[in-house]
Amino acid sequence: MDTTVYQPTATGTAVRARALTKVYGTGEAAVIALDNVDVDFAAGRFTAIMGPSGSGKSTLMHLLAGLDTATSGQAFLGETEITALGDNAVTELRRTRVGFVFQSFNLLPMFTAEQNIVLPLDLGNAKVDRAWLATLVDTLGLRDRLTHRPSELSGGQQQRVAIARALIAQPEVVFADEPTGNLDSRSGAEVLSFLRRSVRELGRTIIMVTHDPAAAAYADRVVLIADGRIAGDISDPTPEAVLAGLDALRTVEAPTEATR
Repeated sequence: MDTTVYQPTATGTAVRARALTKVYGTGEAAVIALDNVDVDFAAGRFTAIMGPSGSGKSTLMHLLAGLDTATSGQAFLGETEITALGDNAVTELRRTRVGFVFQSFNLLPMFTAEQNIVLPLDLGNAKVDRAWLATLVDTLGLRDRLTHRPSELSGGQQQRVAIARALIAQPEVVFADEPTGNLDSRSGAEVLSFLRRSVRELGRTIIMVTHDPAAAAYADRVVLIADGRIAGDISDPTPEAVLAGLDALRTVEAPTEATR
């Protein structure tokens, strides 16, 4: 196994939002999905975003990743203001500086695991860093699966291939949207362990949206969101601490007898 120690691509803040707002619809039909959010995400750290259904957690991730446009406010990747870029520039930023891991693995069925991993570089006509590829393959336990197609891999193995693909271009940040949603508990724990290793051993920055307190506990920090606003922050989370934080949000949201 390659024993190279990789450091974070940057120090300080990797991603940040300032007064970030997203409104869907207009007039009486308007829905405020994200409401004047200020939040920072540190480089070289694994951060989870959690909240009740409809709280705005996925909207926040999509705006930070340049997958959706903000109604107002600013989103930054490093010192680049994503919200000020045109469509072509955002597309280029997503291709070269951001990685994505989704609930569905999105692997091409006719390609081998290795071909799926290096696909982003092939699409950009970029050279594969063989040492970095070897490090990813060994860290993610894929050495004996590189010639297999997705149909020959388990769900957990397919998601590990997707993680390697997200990391192959050494992006500044990887956004993971419910990455264990389609996995059983054992495979999910395996994938989360690999995500954590990619941060601690490979120096990556990961921001993950999840609804699962056990998954969030793999992160270095949990950002809680409710009603489109930042509602809490948990350092060194445990499943119990995350559950308590979520319960506190539900208590605040639930109407009392006096206010019904």
